Amino acid sequence: MRSAVLLAILGLMTGNGILGRPAPEWGPHRWVQGGPLSLAGLRGRVVLVRFFMSPECPLCRGTAPSLNDLYRDFGPEGLVVVGMFTPKPRPRPTSVEEVRDYVEAYGFRFPVAVDDDWSALRALWLDRVPDAAYTSSSLLIDKEGVVRHVHPGGVFARDGDAQARRDYEAMRAAVKKLLAES
Repeated sequence: MRSAVLLAILGLMTGNGILGRPAPEWGPHRWVQGGPLSLAGLRGRVVLVRFFMSPECPLCRGTAPSLNDLYRDFGPEGLVVVGMFTPKPRPRPTSVEEVRDYVEAYGFRFPVAVDDDWSALRALWLDRVPDAAYTSSSLLIDKEGVVRHVHPGGVFARDGDAQARRDYEAMRAAVKKLLAES
């Protein structure tokens, strides 16, 4: 009984509880590049959503090159990468110009939304994973709009520590698998 409760808690913290469930719409946002996009409009495509903040965040800075790699390597095959800028430590009004500076610093070429009120972060992550350890999380959504892979936060990076490399390879494998599905 005790181990079942512990596994349930860990499942909530890691986002496993949202796997296999439809991703909710993220609502209207201001877009820095690309967009406006909606999940409904992306039906039929594999979508990777990453919540990030300014380059002062080591987790965001560490994962940025991997997002660029995934976009470069799998964008032509149909992967849509969507960045969601979420100011930290709490929601605050954020200008498109401020976020554009971060997007340029990271070298992002994919669409980025300004989620300064955290509405998308709440709808897709915090409200569904109430004990989430991180806000800088990533969700991989299949062609039917269902969450199929979660990176619950921290870094996934091909050049990171052992865990970051494993997480990066897991994300790449999940992207390949979803792109191959008809």
